[in-house]
Amino acid sequence: MGRMARRYDVVVIGAGAAGMMCAAVAARRGKRVLLVDHAAKLAEKIRISGGGRCNFTNINAGWQNFVSENPHFCRSALSRYTAQDFLTLVKKYRIAHHEKHRGQLFCDDSSEQIIRMLKDECDAGGVQWRMPCKVTGVEQLSEGFVVGTDDGPIETGNVVVATGGLSIPKIGATDLGYRIAKSFGLGIVETRPGLVPLTFDGPSWQPFVPLAGIALEVEVETGSKKGKGAKGEARYGHFREDLLFTHRGLSGPAILQISSYWQPGTPIVLNLLPELDVAEELIASKTSVKKQLGNVLSQWLPARLAEGLLVANGFAPDARLPDMADARLRKLGDAINRWAIVPTGSEGYKKAEVTLGGVDTRELSQQTMMATKVPGLYFIGETVDVTGWLGGYNFQWAWASGYVAGSSIE
Repeated sequence: MGRMARRYDVVVIGAGAAGMMCAAVAARRGKRVLLVDHAAKLAEKIRISGGGRCNFTNINAGWQNFVSENPHFCRSALSRYTAQDFLTLVKKYRIAHHEKHRGQLFCDDSSEQIIRMLKDECDAGGVQWRMPCKVTGVEQLSEGFVVGTDDGPIETGNVVVATGGLSIPKIGATDLGYRIAKSFGLGIVETRPGLVPLTFDGPSWQPFVPLAGIALEVEVETGSKKGKGAKGEARYGHFREDLLFTHRGLSGPAILQISSYWQPGTPIVLNLLPELDVAEELIASKTSVKKQLGNVLSQWLPARLAEGLLVANGFAPDARLPDMADARLRKLGDAINRWAIVPTGSEGYKKAEVTLGGVDTRELSQQTMMATKVPGLYFIGETVDVTGWLGGYNFQWAWASGYVAGSSIE
């Protein structure tokens, strides 16, 4: 991509979803914009998203669908650039799409369509590109900034950091955005993998290792309902989604969702049969059902899972239901309706869809995404401590935060 003049109104670092959106909006306003990225291939995270069809937004996106130590921060951007606004752009480019599940919108064809749309929007505004080009740092001048790159320094009036987080390092994720923030004295909320499978080990998990591949819809929760998300408090999360047993632990949408709320060392609580009070059903059936306990549970749960739960809770699968004391059946019911387990960890950034934490939003203006201490320096997208739920919410944050920054640059 072309190498042009060395002075710009705006340098956007990171040519992903947020970066391209910001660059396109600023350029359409007449700003001279340079988009820089260390990757040779454009927007790889968009390309692989949604199984290659890009879950590009969620029509239900609102501030309640996001996790942050400052949970109301994202309200302004999300209200100024909504899912419907992005959908209008998608329709302008005649990209066929469909709603898959709970407001999740996907391309009918390919995520490449979203990448081409954003590239075309940038090109229509005259955005200049420098790829691949590694950024080494940002320094403040008496007027504006100088961006150090392996292609030489670039002077600019404004810098937008859209470098993403640490998730999926194999496609080039780095900590550059956090390093830039720290170099200007901005706070960072501790980062960790989000929307990620959880892992378990030890003897208590052994009965469930053979269950890999079993999936079912569950309710899952973690944290305290009283927690507000401030440092030191447990955020409360509750979802009803599909659960998948893996060789190393648990995955599926239910677990990816709850992972953003889970705190290491604390339990998650699973209701494997949310439509059924298992203890009451078993007790009520004692006089009329003569079956073995394993056979009764297999009416409601996959047989292998029913057996695993019985073994893990000290029940013999061939025990007969009428022989069970009510107290023991209540214990079994709790093990199914309120199964509390403590993950030992997660699959880490290599499997995480997003990064929790990032640039502290209390350092930024919610109206502009600019650092309040450093006029002209902006942070958008996943680099910021705003993390959406699974299902298109993180892309909507990228579009909204990119739009707000691009609209605000003077």
